[in-house]
Amino acid sequence: MTRATAFSPASIGNVAVGFDLLGHSFAGAGDRVTVTRTTSGEVRLAAIRGAPVPLPTVANENTAGRALLHLKRSLPASLGFEVEIDKGIALGSGMGGSAASAVAAVVAANALLDAPLPLEALYQAAMQGEAAATGAAHGDNVGPMLLGGLVIAPEHGLPVRVPTPDWLHVALVHPHFVLETRRARAALAGAWALPDFVHQSEGLALVLAGCFSGDVGLLRRGLRDVLIEPRRAALIPNFARVKQAALELGAIGASISGAGPSVFGWFESAGAAHAAAEAMAGAFAEAGLDSDRYVSPVAGPAAHVERT
Repeated sequence: MTRATAFSPASIGNVAVGFDLLGHSFAGAGDRVTVTRTTSGEVRLAAIRGAPVPLPTVANENTAGRALLHLKRSLPASLGFEVEIDKGIALGSGMGGSAASAVAAVVAANALLDAPLPLEALYQAAMQGEAAATGAAHGDNVGPMLLGGLVIAPEHGLPVRVPTPDWLHVALVHPHFVLETRRARAALAGAWALPDFVHQSEGLALVLAGCFSGDVGLLRRGLRDVLIEPRRAALIPNFARVKQAALELGAIGASISGAGPSVFGWFESAGAAHAAAEAMAGAFAEAGLDSDRYVSPVAGPAAHVERT
């Protein structure tokens, strides 16, 4: 087998309570990467389709390319890869687009190996790939894309999937507005108060306990962000109204997806999530922004090979 195409779903990084270490995938958007095995010993970007602006075609500067370069460290020197990327996740959307290309690339490439590499190797390679775009290697998007669903994404070692109740759904609204991850991370500079870290840790613990137990009361108590959201909210037009719209329609909690500008909320049913998505989109429209709406189980899909 010399050619494979893999799909990686979009994801919600941070999930309000777990900055850079918690994320979950969701259905409805994703990237496709086609990898062809060669004997050149090199990684070459042959095509990038679906991006509104030119993306890097030098392998080490492209998320998919850098991920494959990192993966090649464990492979024979003569093995090479030719890469075609079809973007399905908007750039600068807070939906994990940088990570999705990296994840789809390593999943496709792994399908072409005589001896496939273990999950941890794919995880580390995809994190290094995402760093080409974000400037930081973190797994809160990569982990859930590889495993599906809600995932704890440590810096080292395997990511850990967290069980979630079947009824738990997410509504995500993506305004047609670009917020670069590097700019969003720059907004986090400055001193932090220790009590805020304690409050945030409490929220993370309550959310994890609520997921394991299926207790919506615990989820409601925990799903809030006292660290990151206050510093990034001003970067997102009409954010306060969008969040309030989700809460008024019964959201368990709502916050910024990844680095933004997308906003998400968790709900007790798909019907509630659909209704809230419309209201959240309406709040973005008040700021003159069209938007895309997604509703999915929080236990979203995992990256997979579509064809060979």
